[in-house]
Amino acid sequence: MAIILGVDPGSRITGYGVIKCIGRSQVYLGSGCIRTQSDELPLRLQQIFAGISEIIKQYQPDEFAIERVFMAKNADSALKLGQARGAAIVAATCADLPVAEYSATQIKSAVVGTGRAQKTQVQHMITQLLKLPAAPQADAADALAVALCHYHTNQSLVALGGRANSRTYGRYK
Repeated sequence: MAIILGVDPGSRITGYGVIKCIGRSQVYLGSGCIRTQSDELPLRLQQIFAGISEIIKQYQPDEFAIERVFMAKNADSALKLGQARGAAIVAATCADLPVAEYSATQIKSAVVGTGRAQKTQVQHMITQLLKLPAAPQADAADALAVALCHYHTNQSLVALGGRANSRTYGRYK
């Protein structure tokens, strides 16, 4: 049994999703969004760190997975996204959680079957796979998709006996 916290980082809205994996079953525990309230980036990063830290305290995950930075058209947006990821990763490492990263294509492929899936397709599949009564908000659905991608990748790697398509970092002290 493992509890996985998945994160879809953003400097304004950071989605999170928590699942419990028991054998081959995945159970929804919770999801939502951390919505930053400041115009100043340092304060937004602090809010992301505090929010992820609180979620870790609440759900006590065993593993942490996050979406990798992709190259955006706007360099400033990509830098802010990277800093938001950093704030979330630091919260995970402060809690001594191993950190795994996945590309958007890997995440969409694991959940929808195609790396070019639309947000609505991800929401639909998350609703179906986790047997939710309604589709979660888009950023929360993306975060749940990160958690499911991590679970499926680990299951595949256990079967193969290796670690290939994710970047996983060990526990930090």
